[in-house]
Parts: sequence; C-alpha cells; structure tokens
Amino acid sequence: MAASSSSSELPLVAVCQVTSTPDKEQNFKTCAELIREAARLGACLAFLPEAFDFIARDPEETRRLSEPLSGNLLEEYTQLARECGLWLSLGGFHERGQDWEQTQKIYNCHVILNNMGSVVATYRKTHLCDVEIPGQGPMRESNSTIPGPSLESPISTPAGKIGLAICYDMRFPELSLALVQAGAEILTYPSAFGSVTGPAHWEVLLRARAIETQCYVVAAAQCGRHHEKRASYGHSMVVDPWGTVVARCSEGPGLCLARIDLNYLQQLRKQLPVFQHRRPDLYGNLGHPLS
Repeated sequence: MAASSSSSELPLVAVCQVTSTPDKEQNFKTCAELIREAARLGACLAFLPEAFDFIARDPEETRRLSEPLSGNLLEEYTQLARECGLWLSLGGFHERGQDWEQTQKIYNCHVILNNMGSVVATYRKTHLCDVEIPGQGPMRESNSTIPGPSLESPISTPAGKIGLAICYDMRFPELSLALVQAGAEILTYPSAFGSVTGPAHWEVLLRARAIETQCYVVAAAQCGRHHEKRASYGHSMVVDPWGTVVARCSEGPGLCLARIDLNYLQQLRKQLPVFQHRRPDLYGNLGHPLS
C-alpha cells in the first residue's frame, strides 16, 4: 500500500547507524558527524542506536565508562542539538542513576532531547537481554544493568508522538500495544542486534510491530565489529504502518532518511480499524494503556 503523499513538506527523520567501541571520544565524533549531516539534509529529528556512547568489553568496563545524565557526554549532545536545531533520540545511554552508589549498576536509558538541547523524555529499558544463542555468545545485560521501573508516555515531537523502547523490548508486543493505546504514532527500537538473531528476527519483528500497532517504526542499529568480543548486525530501517520498509541503511556506518506521513497513518487506521475490533472480554487487555 503506497503512502498517501510524498510531499517534501512532510517531516523528515534521519536514522543513524554506527559502530561503537570503548572509545567514547571517537564515538561522539562519529555520531556528531552524522547528526550534522542529518541537519544539513533537512531532518527535524535524528535517531541514534542503543549504546551510541560506547560498547564495552565486559561489565566492569561498562561500569567504569558510564556517566550520570548530568555528566559531560550528555552535555556535549545537548550543545549539539542546540547547534544543529535538531531533536535527538539518544537510543541507549549507559546511565549512572541516583542509586549508583548503592547498586554499582547502570540503567540503559533512552533520552530524547529537543532542538533547544533540553531533556524532554527518558525511558529506562525494562526488558534486559539475558540470553544464550548458539553461535552468538552469551549475553547477560543484568550483570551491569538494572531494569527500568516503568514505561514512558509517548512524547510529542515535530515528527509525531514517539513511544520509547530499546532493542530487546521489541520481542514483547504488550509494550508496543500499551504505547499505541497511549497515543504513539512512531515506535522506536534503537538496537545492537547480534549476528545470529539479526538475520533471523530483526526485520520480521520490526515489521510485525508496525503492522499490529499501525505505527511507524524507527530502528537505529549498531553495525560491524565493536571489539574482539562483539559484533552487531546493522540494517537500520524505518517501517511504515502498512509494514513496508521505507528506508534502510546500507552496510557500515551512515544514515538513511524517511518522511513521516501522519495523514497516511490516520487513513490506514480508519480503513483497518483493528483497535475498535479488539475483544478484551475474551483475552484481556494486552498491553494496558498507560496512566
């Protein structure tokens, strides 16, 4: 199904793909170049992937490199958003929270900055990736990370109302259903998918989330080899509410662009009114609306 309009007046978003390493300074330089390019191309909002700040070799290095939201790195992104006049989705910041001294663990925090550099929303990843996939190596996110306590209500941006999630969250449709019932028009899944699960599940899950919620889905991804212990699948993309991939990054670091057509989204929801046809009397209200 084709979008209803290709007008250049529609909001343009940029999806950034990077290969983070333990070198925070170099990671920032790479992300800053992509953000400036997004601004030059006319985007109103740029999405960065999970772990845009760094990908460490082990939990101890993760803890050592982490910062609070009031730290130097987020201040650099604040200045960058202001300089470029661009909203930023910082898809997974290794945050030392208020309980850092007691727990010595961090939060995986998705931060939204507006074009004035102000933090307007934060979401702390609620589903931690503790899995063992043959050929991909074990993942124990909970070794260094605390699960977030709640979902964040969708935030209004120049591109539409954005529902915040991170990577592994995409495997839990209850979360996306809760966000769309709270008004989300765009779902975000900034990620660092593995080389085995990526080819099998990445695009399938993103398109499923878009179809079942009738939302745009934006998924900025890590790609390539981060260090000797870890590599990521890449394939950053934007999926429209019909389930069509409308933008996709090529191999390696870079960005792709997509226009968000909310009139098309509303038209599709009227033509296929699935949320009016739900039967909570039979199977409960999957994904309870946020309060």
